[in-house]
Amino acid sequence: MNDLLDFYNFIFITGAVLILSVLGLWFVAVMPSIDRWSKRFFLIFFTAILLSCLSGIIEIILYSYPVPIAAVTFLSFLGTLLLSITMSMPIAYLLHCCGEDIRSSKLFRAVIILWAVFSALLTTTLFDDVFYYVTPENLYVRGTWFPLLMLPMTAIILLNLAGTIQRRNLLSRKVWLTFLIALLPMAATVLVHMFVDIYPLIDICAVLSALSLYSLILSDQLEQYMRQQQEIAHQRANIMVLQMRPHFIYNTLTSIYYLCDKYPQKAKRVTLDFTTYLRKNFTAIASREPIPFSDELEHTRAYLSVEQIQFKDSLFVDYDTPHTQFRVPPLTLQPIVENAVKHGMDTEFPPLRISIRTRKTDWGSEIIVEDNGPGFNPDTDEGNEPHIALANIKQRLKMMCSGEMMIMPNDGGGTVIKVIIPDS
Repeated sequence: MNDLLDFYNFIFITGAVLILSVLGLWFVAVMPSIDRWSKRFFLIFFTAILLSCLSGIIEIILYSYPVPIAAVTFLSFLGTLLLSITMSMPIAYLLHCCGEDIRSSKLFRAVIILWAVFSALLTTTLFDDVFYYVTPENLYVRGTWFPLLMLPMTAIILLNLAGTIQRRNLLSRKVWLTFLIALLPMAATVLVHMFVDIYPLIDICAVLSALSLYSLILSDQLEQYMRQQQEIAHQRANIMVLQMRPHFIYNTLTSIYYLCDKYPQKAKRVTLDFTTYLRKNFTAIASREPIPFSDELEHTRAYLSVEQIQFKDSLFVDYDTPHTQFRVPPLTLQPIVENAVKHGMDTEFPPLRISIRTRKTDWGSEIIVEDNGPGFNPDTDEGNEPHIALANIKQRLKMMCSGEMMIMPNDGGGTVIKVIIPDS
């Protein structure tokens, strides 16, 4: 075999397959959320590529030593057989992605039969040179009937391709294109290889096929993880709404009761504010997209108006919100303010003062909430209730609008929370 071709095949082709198969096996092994079927499929897939690669490396090494021809022939047989397994496997993953029963699929049975025929024909190369043989000088020579050997493998690739095209409507565009990228180059090279020796290109296509399927499972797992995190954050927000403080509701209703006789207009206002607060709370449960900041501000105003009736001269609020033309995740500002009231009201401290400000910046919008309460350190108070509530807001900001939240001590005592919403 030509020395330059040996070097090229060893360094660029066999090395690439080896690295890819090892990375593939590692990825499948450490991915905890992958389903059992996919895990088993990719373990077999990458193991077959790895073993085929190792047999090719040993075969190349043996070319430099006077070894029996039978040993080189067997390694060539083993590498080709293992490679044929990986070329036959995409149909199984295709049927799995379409939700079809593999065991009852006629397409899968046809691929299995064709692979069995190819394996039987390939086995004859150990005893006969009608398809190909290795010379005493370790030269690989194609026999007269070599195209016949490749015919079942070509049919398998074409069946994989036809099955993918036929099931286009059952697959997402991303998955469908992934299968085409994996199969089209392989189909072209196998067809050409029936008549012209381009075996290194088949190795390249095997790498491309493996890389395509590898990227498919990677992107699917990342998307699944993001969906799970969004659902978790949404459920946490729902729990925050449904777990309204019982004493807050009780005190509000009691305040309304006593205001009805002496201050009926004030009772009406508190009832309206409390109704607005409840309506905004339960509307937030159904919202999975960012909402106008003006809606969130209305929610917060209603909540603070109710609290001010209860705490009277112990709670003061200052609004400076000229900029409201942006969107935020539901339950962003209101829980921050509620957290400040809940953990900032202390008889040992002066009256609680809360400042809510907004401003437009060059990169987006900012919400700044300041209070003069006792404050807390998010680094050292991890696990307490305010930290958990604010951490959930921070998570939803990042996922829903690429926003961020910073918590800082106030120079005069208390806490400053800054929310940054980038322009979309």
